Amino acid sequence: MVRPSQLLHPQREAAVPRPAATVLLLRDSPQGLELLMTRRSATASFAPGAYVFPGGGIDAADSQAHGIAARRPGQSELHLTQAIAAIRESFEELGVLLARHADGRSADAADIAAIDRHQPFAAQCSARGLTLAADQVFVLAHWLTDRDLPRRFDVPFLVARMPDGQQPVADEAEQFEPVWVRPTDALERHKAGSFFMIFPTIRTLERLEKFTTVDQVLAACAGEQPLWTSCPRAGFVGGAEERYMEHEMAYGELAMVCPDGQLLHHLDWRSDQPVALLKNVMRLTAPNPGVMTGPGTNSYIVGDPATGYLVIDPGPNDPEHVQRLWRATNGDIRMIVCTHSHADHSPGARPLQLLCAGKPPILGLASLPTARPASAFTPDRTLSNREHLALLGRGLEHSLMVIHTPGHAANHLCLVLLEDGLLFSGDHILNGSTTVVDPPDGDMTDYLASLDTLAAACVEHAIEFILPAHGHVLGFASQAIAHLKAHRLKREAKVLAAMQARPQGSMQDWVELAYDDVPPRMWTMAQRSLLAHVQRLQALQGNP
Repeated sequence: MVRPSQLLHPQREAAVPRPAATVLLLRDSPQGLELLMTRRSATASFAPGAYVFPGGGIDAADSQAHGIAARRPGQSELHLTQAIAAIRESFEELGVLLARHADGRSADAADIAAIDRHQPFAAQCSARGLTLAADQVFVLAHWLTDRDLPRRFDVPFLVARMPDGQQPVADEAEQFEPVWVRPTDALERHKAGSFFMIFPTIRTLERLEKFTTVDQVLAACAGEQPLWTSCPRAGFVGGAEERYMEHEMAYGELAMVCPDGQLLHHLDWRSDQPVALLKNVMRLTAPNPGVMTGPGTNSYIVGDPATGYLVIDPGPNDPEHVQRLWRATNGDIRMIVCTHSHADHSPGARPLQLLCAGKPPILGLASLPTARPASAFTPDRTLSNREHLALLGRGLEHSLMVIHTPGHAANHLCLVLLEDGLLFSGDHILNGSTTVVDPPDGDMTDYLASLDTLAAACVEHAIEFILPAHGHVLGFASQAIAHLKAHRLKREAKVLAAMQARPQGSMQDWVELAYDDVPPRMWTMAQRSLLAHVQRLQALQGNP
C-alpha cells in the first residue's frame, strides 16, 4: 500500500453515495433492441440536460412495500427494494406502470389514470389490488458515481420489458422528451453533439450494442448478479476531462496518484519533462514511440532530494532523454538499474553514468549469449535475486527488492518498492499489450513461471500497482497478473489447435490460425511468441 506521506495531493473525503435505482425499459422493434430514454431538466442538480434512463433515489417506503411486490426465487431483499424503487420512479417520471392484477392482467390505462404520481405510490397500488412486477426487473450493472463529484449515487442499472399497450408520458418537471432509441443510434447522436449523455449511460449503451432482442438481455441478467460493477475515475487528456472504468488502461494510474478521486492528474505522455506519480516516483518517457514500444519506454526515477535517486531503465542512448533524467535528479543519482538489456532499456545507462559526478553503479544482469547483438549488456555489478537496494536520508527510506524474472529476456528482472507496494515490471508486464517472448533469449516456460513468482510477490508484499516499461500504471496487480497468465494459456491452446489442424504446417500457417484475432500486419511479431509457445508445447510433449 502506498504510504500516505508519499501521495502528491492532500486527501479529502469523497461524498457519501446515496442509494438509488435506475431502470432500462426495453422493447423489440423491426430495427432491433430499443431503450426508453428521457432528457433531464436543464436545472437538475445532477446531470442537467442529459438523456438518461428513468430512476432516482430509494425511499424508505420502497423497502416497506415488499408485501405488494412479486419476487422471484433468488432475488435478494436488497434487489427487491431496488426493483420497487425503479418501478415507482418509472411511474412517477414517465407514467409507466410495471404491475399486474391478482388474475395476472397487466396494469392498464385505467390503473395509470387512477394513480396520482404525486401521492404515495405503494399505497395506491395496494388499494387497486395491484402487485408490483418486481420479479420482472433484473440487475444489469452496478454503478457508483465517481469520487470527484459532489453528488454521488450507489445505483444498480436494472432492466425490464416495457409493458404492452402503455405509452410513456414525461412528468415535464424532472424528465422531458421520452424517446425510444437503439443503443448504437444513441451513441452516434451523442458523438454528433445532439444527444448529451453522461459516462455511465454511454458505457452501458456500449455494452448493450451486442444484444439484438429483449430476451437476450434478460437471459444475460438471469444470474442475479450485475454483469459489471464500476466506480469510474477521471483525469485530463489534452486538457480535457476523461473518465475510465476499472478495466481501462488509465484507471490504475489515477487510482495510485489520486486515490480519493480528485480530478488533478494529467495522463498525456510527456517526453519533455518527468511526470510525478508520487513524491518519491517520477516517470520520464523516452521519445521512442512505436509499434513495439507503445508511447515510448518509461524511465522511472525513485527517491527524493533527501535520499538521492535511483533510475530504472534509462532507455535508449538518446542524449536529450539522458540529459532530462540527469536534470530531474539534479545529478544526484545513486544507482542505475536496467531491468534487461534490450536496446530501448539499457543503452542510456552508460551516458547517464558519465554525467554524474559520483559515477553511480550500473546494476542488473548481464546478457547471455542467446541475446541478440544489439542487446549486449554488462552491468558494473550483478544483482542477486531478492537482493535489497536502499536509498536513505533524513529518516526516509526507499528500498527496492530485486526479483529475477526470465522469460521476455533471459536477464530480465523486476523491482519491488517495498514501502509502497509497487512493482516495476520492465517488459515482463505491459499495459495495453502483451510482451513478446522471442527465443532463444526469450522462453515461454520461464515467462509463465516468472508470472507465478510475481503473483506470489504481490501477496507477500501487498503490491497494488504495477509500473510497466510501456504504458500507464496498472492497478489491481494480482488480478492483472492472473488475467495475463490466463491470456497466455488461452493463446497457447489456440497454438496447439493450429498445430493439430495443420500438422505439417509452417509458422506462417499456424500464426494465421492462432492469431486470427490480431491484425495481419502484427503477425510477423506474433510469430516470435508463437515460436516460444511451440517450443514449450514440444517440451511438454517430450518432443525435441
